[in-house]
Amino acid sequence: MKIEKICVRNFRRLEDVSTSLEEGETVFVGPNNSGKTSATNVFKYFLGQRSFKIYDFSVPKISDIDAFGASDDPEILPSIELDIWFRIDPTTIEFGRAFSLLPKLSDDFELVGVRLSFAPSNPEKMRNAYLEAYPTEEGEVPRKSLSDFLAQDSKLNQFFDISYSSLEDLGGEVISIELDRNEGRSLLRSLIRIDFIDAQRNMDDEEGHRANLLSNAFAGFYKKNLEQAETAAEAQAIIDENNAQLTEHYATQFSDLMDVIKELGVPSINDRDLKIVSTLSPDTALQGTTDLLYVDSERGHELPEPYNGLGFKNLIYMAIQAKHFHAQWLRTEVNRPLCHVIFIEEPEVHLHAQVQQTFIKNIWDVIASSAKAEGEEDLHSQLVVTTHSSHILDAVQFEKVRYFRRCPLAEDSGDASILNATDIHNLRNFQPEKVEIEGQVATEQEALEFLQRYMRLTHCDLFFADAAILVEGAAEKLLLPDIVAKSSDGLRSSYLTILEVGGAYAHRFEGLLNFLKIPYLVITDLDSVSPDGHHQACPANQRGALTSNASLKQMLGLTTIEELSALSSAQRYDTEKDRYITYQRDVHIKEGQAEMAMRARTFEESIVHENFSLIRNGDLNIGIEVPENLDSAYEAIEQHIRSGNFKKTDFAMSLLSQSVDWQPPDYIVEGLKWLEQRLHGPEVTN
Repeated sequence: MKIEKICVRNFRRLEDVSTSLEEGETVFVGPNNSGKTSATNVFKYFLGQRSFKIYDFSVPKISDIDAFGASDDPEILPSIELDIWFRIDPTTIEFGRAFSLLPKLSDDFELVGVRLSFAPSNPEKMRNAYLEAYPTEEGEVPRKSLSDFLAQDSKLNQFFDISYSSLEDLGGEVISIELDRNEGRSLLRSLIRIDFIDAQRNMDDEEGHRANLLSNAFAGFYKKNLEQAETAAEAQAIIDENNAQLTEHYATQFSDLMDVIKELGVPSINDRDLKIVSTLSPDTALQGTTDLLYVDSERGHELPEPYNGLGFKNLIYMAIQAKHFHAQWLRTEVNRPLCHVIFIEEPEVHLHAQVQQTFIKNIWDVIASSAKAEGEEDLHSQLVVTTHSSHILDAVQFEKVRYFRRCPLAEDSGDASILNATDIHNLRNFQPEKVEIEGQVATEQEALEFLQRYMRLTHCDLFFADAAILVEGAAEKLLLPDIVAKSSDGLRSSYLTILEVGGAYAHRFEGLLNFLKIPYLVITDLDSVSPDGHHQACPANQRGALTSNASLKQMLGLTTIEELSALSSAQRYDTEKDRYITYQRDVHIKEGQAEMAMRARTFEESIVHENFSLIRNGDLNIGIEVPENLDSAYEAIEQHIRSGNFKKTDFAMSLLSQSVDWQPPDYIVEGLKWLEQRLHGPEVTN
């Protein structure tokens, strides 16, 4: 049995979300505070490891609770709900175990569901207790709200309780049938076991924090999973002899686990062996009286536990925990749960990039070794990994990713700057449309493979960004952080990912960005070409000039420079796709009596036009002498930048290395201002 899908309602940011889980690993990604941890914690609360608090209700539901305190209408009281849908095999024991959850009205015996609800058990009793705590005269309002009352001590759990229901999906309409509470609790425990490897595992080395040391993880594993030693009665008298015997015993008992650890792929693991030694009374062996040593096997040199890196210990700790949880599940003698899920939160803590990339494979190796040792090779857990690591994401198949996006509450949907709720996007459901570029067609599958390769190679960090900026090339990418600092201070507090996609590929990302609902700014070039002949590159002000920029043609449906130049800001903003497109605009140059509107075809030309006075006085240098006549200067600049003698990256680096206060192109500033207002609201000013 495996979990097929989960649905969460009214829990923290998770107003109403659902997502499927993979049979193997599922990876939760998204920006900070996007609901990933809440999606794992809801299992802790419902399966008894933690007690709910009033603040676990979604923000709007707190108001509903307070309203009940004033109105005595139990219909408005909310509940926190978790729906778990299981896929079962009708030919196995799973069918009999889940019989009480089987659909009553349909013949679909492969998908069964259970709903856990945290709801008021006696609303009237709760309200009376509240009014007794804050008595009022007629017409007065209690000095504290009902939610304040329920926030005290364990008040919430006095009046709220967990109930259980079976679920049936009738073509999109879910029917629930309430179960007896004890029966529901017992049934759920027979169906699923949940374990957690939490983030911030306190792998400190301080002597005063021995409870956090790795040796205690070995102690717990030994106590629960390995054969215990029979300590001799005279152990206290001959402590050294017993310690030697126990050390040998540990070496035998931990040999399989140590072999697994050696296969974790960390270079330092191969530098030294690990050795568990008994250091005090065998009566309390491994309970704070043993040390974990790092042994140089060639020299016999031993180092205590604090003398190895935190990443090394963190990885070993997670391996021990995964093997322990899996072994404990398989060793459940009575009514073993049919499904086992291990949640691993932010495993990247202290791990260097290479280990992060192989982390999930390493954990699967640990679980496979555990299954083999127990003689149950076919019984593997499901893994749910929450992460901010692009290195972990880099090694995961696209369809196993669940993207958590911050969004407005349902009642605040008109205000895009207040993001107190969450949407979950399942990348298994993402299917791009076919892409046509200059007469050549990339099929849906080819378009998907392109995005997967690109994301894997360069930009997994897209899944952690507030917004994306798509740029043409290396020069724009180099200078964009400086441009943001110069023109859009509000964006410096935002998490942006800059995708270097070129003019021919920006529109290939449209489908993915729209699917994830990430706002994005496209900064691209006019790329003017002659309307005649073979469409050679030409100045952007040439009459009848066309654009060779495939993205502009695809996204805006226009082909001429004049049409593109005539578009207003509003016409370049697509509200449905949450996308703004910006490209070169005319820069008006005036010298004495001469005046000219210079229109750039590329990013580099636009910088020169915007900083024409700096070019004139020699503060900036592009490698040629600029003619005095403005028309001649425009032509010379365009031809030089288009020539092979001009190195775009070198030009960008020279701008970064100089102290001169150069001005960023106005069309980029315009796009950044849009993005700043989109993320932070129209009130943002520099």
